[in-house]
Amino acid sequence: MKADVFAPEHFQWDYHDRVATITLNRPERKNPLTFESYAELRDTFRNLVYDTDVRAVVITGAGGNFSSGGDVHEIIGPLTKMTMPELLNFTRMTGDLVKAMRNCPQPIISAVEGICVGAGAIIAMASDLRYATENSKTAFLFTKVGLAGCDMGACAILPRIIGQGRAADLLYSGRAMRAEEGERWGFYNRLFPSDTLLAEAQKMASKLAYGPTFAHGMTKNQLNMEWDMSLDTAIEAEAQAQAICMQTKDFERAYNAFVKKETPIFEGD
Repeated sequence: MKADVFAPEHFQWDYHDRVATITLNRPERKNPLTFESYAELRDTFRNLVYDTDVRAVVITGAGGNFSSGGDVHEIIGPLTKMTMPELLNFTRMTGDLVKAMRNCPQPIISAVEGICVGAGAIIAMASDLRYATENSKTAFLFTKVGLAGCDMGACAILPRIIGQGRAADLLYSGRAMRAEEGERWGFYNRLFPSDTLLAEAQKMASKLAYGPTFAHGMTKNQLNMEWDMSLDTAIEAEAQAQAICMQTKDFERAYNAFVKKETPIFEGD
């Protein structure tokens, strides 16, 4: 995947100055996902593991909404007619999107406006940072259609972001979490006006993209890996990770810049 010429079929891709912006672009339907867009997003994040041009990613939606989740007619309807093996292939594929987002080294920022529900809420949840507007409404509404709240890693990831009790509230009820509530609970990192949301997300992405990107990737890796480690194992893992980072040129550049009272220039090597 060449970042500056990549042309996906099922979402909009913009690349500028180390930052890729993914726009879910079906505004007339509030940007729902289809079988094809799920798969293409999964493959895109898998390929980002090997992409040295993209240093940070922003995900947003077109037309004032983030995403209405799985398309009712193109996904929900067909699912009611599938066999168990076909259903399991689908649920594993959607889970693979979350795995790909968590396993790519680039920090991912979701810029959420308006409707952010179902699989859209999962994409926001799986991002590293979440920015939103005051009109954002986020709902893990799987129980509203007779499904379990444990979808695409929600029961593992959401409690780690907002706490067990709050996650249970949202996953059992399927109710909408207001933006102010989401920021207070720690789901959203910051709230911005609609006209500045994307620019603020891209500004943060650019800051990360020009930071020590190898070290950022290591940080993301450890945030994921340490979930099921004992404290002693985690401390040892971090000792090894930090020793690896101490061998990078970025670390040496930062030291030399500090000595000279200059701003370090990071190259991710």
